[in-house]
Amino acid sequence: MYSRILVLRFPKSVVHKPLVCNLVKEYDLTFNILNAQVLPRREGILVLELYGTRKNFKLGVQYLKDQGVQVQNAEQEIKRDQNSCTHCGACTAVCPTGALSIQRPEMTIEFNQKKCSVCELCVPACPTRVMKVRPKNQTFFD
Repeated sequence: MYSRILVLRFPKSVVHKPLVCNLVKEYDLTFNILNAQVLPRREGILVLELYGTRKNFKLGVQYLKDQGVQVQNAEQEIKRDQNSCTHCGACTAVCPTGALSIQRPEMTIEFNQKKCSVCELCVPACPTRVMKVRPKNQTFFD
């Protein structure tokens, strides 16, 4: 099984088409929507994790491009400033992948970067703002 997190930008001329539905029906791909902002008659942005065979993945991405969708790999990651974290647990309540979890009995927050889907739900949920989105390979918390 092959998977990638993609950022899709739909021009307003195709935002009404069932393109993601066609990925499932025509290319046997599955997806998990991580973030979306799609409005009628406006550019739409969709962040999703797409799963399938490598061949079908490539065919599905080419289909999207042929429809006018701009497709980019998600080149961002979430980082946590461990020194400033108060371990309140607010982030764990919104994390859909379990990348953020409470370790018991210590009651500390653990962050598993490999499980993170970069959905960004933890960023606004964190009252101390220790969760940050950053481009990959960039120094953080300098």
